[in-house]
Amino acid sequence: MILIISQNNEATTNEVIRYLMIMKKKFIRIHEDEVFEIRTHKKRIFLQSLTNRFFLDEINSVWYRRGKLNFNRLKYSNPSINLDMYETQHWLEDYVRMTLESKKHINKESTCHINKLTVLERAKDFGFDVPEYFLAENTEEVEINKTIVKTIGGNVMLEEIKKDYGGFMYTSIVEKEEKNDFFITFFQEKIEKDFEIRTFYLNTKCWSMAIFSQNDQQTKIDFRKYNDKKPNRNVPYQLPKHIEEKINLLMQSLDLNCGSIDFIKKENKFYFLEINPIGQFLGLSNICNYQLERKIAEYL
Repeated sequence: MILIISQNNEATTNEVIRYLMIMKKKFIRIHEDEVFEIRTHKKRIFLQSLTNRFFLDEINSVWYRRGKLNFNRLKYSNPSINLDMYETQHWLEDYVRMTLESKKHINKESTCHINKLTVLERAKDFGFDVPEYFLAENTEEVEINKTIVKTIGGNVMLEEIKKDYGGFMYTSIVEKEEKNDFFITFFQEKIEKDFEIRTFYLNTKCWSMAIFSQNDQQTKIDFRKYNDKKPNRNVPYQLPKHIEEKINLLMQSLDLNCGSIDFIKKENKFYFLEINPIGQFLGLSNICNYQLERKIAEYL
């Protein structure tokens, strides 16, 4: 049976499940807000929440789409017993997680959150061209209008508690100096690109799409600022073989077998930007007719 860990109503997960149902494959979908208890029955371990229950040994493959396994820990009034039971329960939870990660899987709970700085350093080690970057807590050494600023911790969603909408932190050009110090921030050289490339990677294979975002002021710096009235031109793209080989080596070194990877193409260079292990790929799949949802279902 296939175990899928995701979010409620997550669109990408829904599309993969459509194919699993067509293929008549057994699966169980759990959500990131579920809390499980670890139980036993006839010498077999099973996990149980308010809505789901499954035996650990009946899982054959796992897709860590979003979220993680959450466990309910028993608490005791005696502090000494409570401390000992905390360690025992932690050990048991680790066993469950490691057992699931030993199955056929798409990424792992332990590796799906990667560090941007570590990835960039590793990319340079494998010979990728990477735009110059640095960390700073002021703009003293920042070249105005020639430097971009990004989040240091990956994609960030801002949610308004009392409103029906949120926000998204995009890549931006540094257009003015900031007199005061601020929290350590990620700065990177601005590359005047020919076009961008989004690559989806799954189990050693790559599917890529060229994104012609540079001709639109709205999408020029960050193509995710979609222009719905005049969308960017997107077309299937074939990366050079030596770039795909480097991608494979990089992903293996990070213990990832799936993710979305972004590049900038400038003349004869492919500048590596970042990896998102939980990146969106439905747009790429639909535009280029790659049927990536089906490929994921077949792999699982």
